Amino acid sequence: MTEYRVEKDSLGQVEVPAHAYWGAQTQRAIQNFPITGLKPYPAFVWAMAVLKRSAAEVNADLGLFADKEVSGKSVSGDAMAQAIMMAADEVIDGRLADQFVVDPIQAGAGTSHNMNVNEVIANRANEILGYGLNVNAKPVHPNDHVNMAQSTNDTIPTAIRLGCLWRLDDLLATLDKLAHTFRQKGAEFDDIVKSGRTHLQDAVPVRLGQEFNAYACAIERDREKIAHAADGLRRLGIGGTATGTGLNAHPEYHARMITTLSRLTGLPLSESDNLFESMQSMGDPVHFSGALRTLAQDLARIANDFRLLSSGPSTGLDEIRLPPVQPGSSIMPGKVNPVLAEMLNMAMFQVMGNDLTVMMAGQAGQLELNVMMPIIAYNLFQSMDIMINAVNAFVDKCLVGVQANREKATGWLAKNAILVTALNPVIGYQKGAEVAKEAMATNRTVREVVVEKGYLSADETDRLLNVHNLTEGGIQK
Repeated sequence: MTEYRVEKDSLGQVEVPAHAYWGAQTQRAIQNFPITGLKPYPAFVWAMAVLKRSAAEVNADLGLFADKEVSGKSVSGDAMAQAIMMAADEVIDGRLADQFVVDPIQAGAGTSHNMNVNEVIANRANEILGYGLNVNAKPVHPNDHVNMAQSTNDTIPTAIRLGCLWRLDDLLATLDKLAHTFRQKGAEFDDIVKSGRTHLQDAVPVRLGQEFNAYACAIERDREKIAHAADGLRRLGIGGTATGTGLNAHPEYHARMITTLSRLTGLPLSESDNLFESMQSMGDPVHFSGALRTLAQDLARIANDFRLLSSGPSTGLDEIRLPPVQPGSSIMPGKVNPVLAEMLNMAMFQVMGNDLTVMMAGQAGQLELNVMMPIIAYNLFQSMDIMINAVNAFVDKCLVGVQANREKATGWLAKNAILVTALNPVIGYQKGAEVAKEAMATNRTVREVVVEKGYLSADETDRLLNVHNLTEGGIQK
């Protein structure tokens, strides 16, 4: 049987599991929002905890923690502030992770998540001060002390920004690793000349290394977009409190919070130049989500290429071979599928869907607040987690082990009648089209048809159709 204690909020009394650090408002949220069964991402918990820790330090330095009488015993304001900071540090270190239990789809703006953090830190701070969970009179109050000079309305948008920045270096390092591995494969495959394809039809030659280097370049550029978009997240609106006016916060609170948060997180952060805008607008998180979406569509495209280039092997292109990591069929013995590329596709589809949710939630704010922030937070943090994990799996279990099938790649090229394009400057487009049509109809090479028709000598044709030279561009003469 579960044992309970009674906690109280402005609506009355609530039964809370006896050993839970959360309180009445969190318990109401658990009961009111049994939606997904999911819990907040660690990034969201960490970001809120570092805010609470910073606020306790700043407010203590400003002399705003008053001494308090509890059951005839005096507790100093400094002691309460120190206990809050110690409890917040424990949350930051992940030691109370199981206490953050509010569904991502919850009351608007994130009040439930904010109060979950406030209550856990308050109860743990009281415990540090010697007041057990089941003691009725406790010195540290979740609203009066942990939430001092704050509102859900300025803490949640600030936490969204901090949570994204918390994982940013991991994401950028993962993309660096991906691009570097593509560059390595580009160098490894650079001497393999193969048929290019446009519209999924034969096109002029390319080198396999050129294809892989293009993948690297796309990832490098997407990385730049993400890093640039993240710069907007560094402007923090903490201190705006309820509507941007800063009501109930010390005039120095905003600036001091930025300094303290920068020190505690090691992140380069800056003051908002307009606290009203920072609370009204989710433009910066939406922009960051859009940069993630751009990367997602490039990764999905590359995954599609991997599936095509490795297709077959007997009846497909079979120009690259992916490492076999698991059997591909429950009925067809020996079948191996491009499972890591398939996984990457699905992961990126999820990120694209998350971006749509973020965009729709971003435009759904009204007047001084966007109440859809909880779902913005969840989708952004999930997208970053998915990208980091999916890309690492793709690199480690697939990309590093990709092998080129030189024989098949060059074999397809030999049959490619579109090679005649290189002869256009010499024999003209009309004759070239005639040669291509006959080569395809008779299953012969372009060289054979051109020489037979007397358009060029064998030596001239061989010189102009040097496939490696064709991949370097220019006019063939």
